[in-house]
Amino acid sequence: MALKTTSTNKVPAFLAMAVMNATKELEAAGAEVIHLEVGQPSTPPPDAVNRALTSALSTVSTHGYSVAFGEWPLRERIAAHYADWYGQKVDPAKIAITPGSSLGFALSFLAAFDRGDRIALPTPGYPAYRNLMLAMGLEPVLMPARAAQGWVPDLEALKASGKLPDGMLLASPANPTGVVMTDDEVRDICQWCHLNGVRLIMDEIYHGLTFTSKPATALAFSDSVIVVNSFSKFFCMTGWRVGWAIFPDELLEPVERLAQNLYIGSPRPMQAGAMAAFDDYPALQQHVDRYRENRDILMRGLPAEFLGESAPCDGAFYLYADISGLAGTPDSVTLADAMLREAGVACTPGVDFDQEQGMRHMRLSFAGSTADMKEASRRIGDWLPGYLKTL
Repeated sequence: MALKTTSTNKVPAFLAMAVMNATKELEAAGAEVIHLEVGQPSTPPPDAVNRALTSALSTVSTHGYSVAFGEWPLRERIAAHYADWYGQKVDPAKIAITPGSSLGFALSFLAAFDRGDRIALPTPGYPAYRNLMLAMGLEPVLMPARAAQGWVPDLEALKASGKLPDGMLLASPANPTGVVMTDDEVRDICQWCHLNGVRLIMDEIYHGLTFTSKPATALAFSDSVIVVNSFSKFFCMTGWRVGWAIFPDELLEPVERLAQNLYIGSPRPMQAGAMAAFDDYPALQQHVDRYRENRDILMRGLPAEFLGESAPCDGAFYLYADISGLAGTPDSVTLADAMLREAGVACTPGVDFDQEQGMRHMRLSFAGSTADMKEASRRIGDWLPGYLKTL
């Protein structure tokens, strides 16, 4: 008799990570690959973070379990960050430290929704949102956020549909497009969700990584919103797996019980390191300046037909290129594979972010070094014409 399998076995792969695995295999065989596939800063965290971690490793008190919501000094420091950056008062008791922001989303989904609930989210969008919802028996309701909508989710169509979702998840700055919602747009959707009983989750993981004005936090506009953030992107601590989420009062107890059972508590030494992440904003801002330069290098250096009607990338560190105008119209999966193996440039196929139209797009991360952006532009420009002739 065959053993039972579950619906979670059908959850799609996260292609960005699959591409990264392929690059590791090629590099192990001696290839030199330019990494544009994963949203990961190429620079280390601030020196103060490394020193704090080293110090914590020699302290007996950091060897034991942390409480489920994390160490109180770090929660207080995050609250101070909201006062420093946004002029926003946040109660540290509402802040949960999570092993990466991914667990923040998992806690949010489990605490705020029941199986079968409908959650609206943009497409293209970060695939792990959708995949995690499917694994939990939630129904993603996709809102187009393509070029025809100015790469902004079509919220008006959702409002006019007559069937409200149970929840909504938005990201600003957005992955993969780099779209940054205005403060007025965030305020309006916060108010609409609150008035209509739609639980809003705001992904603010790329806050700090904007090339225009600094956005407000959704906490300024709603008492019912869940905000998820992380030390991975702006603070250059991707592999440390330390994130945080801020929950409204009515969710604090269920979230804490879930955290106790899911992971007990985040690693204490990593939390000690994260405490120091807020100590040198100017050094971190220099990375943002480099990302802006990297974006401009790609926009100037890549072939126009490869870029197509690309998204604006006003924030985060992604270029979402429209490849539909290329001769022979290769799909993004085929093009990404050929580009990796023949040109030595790793990118993520757009189908990872948009299952309907993603075959027409590619995501390129410009979080790496400026030298890598120049070399990637050169390699793609030299390789692409010859490749298209083979189609």
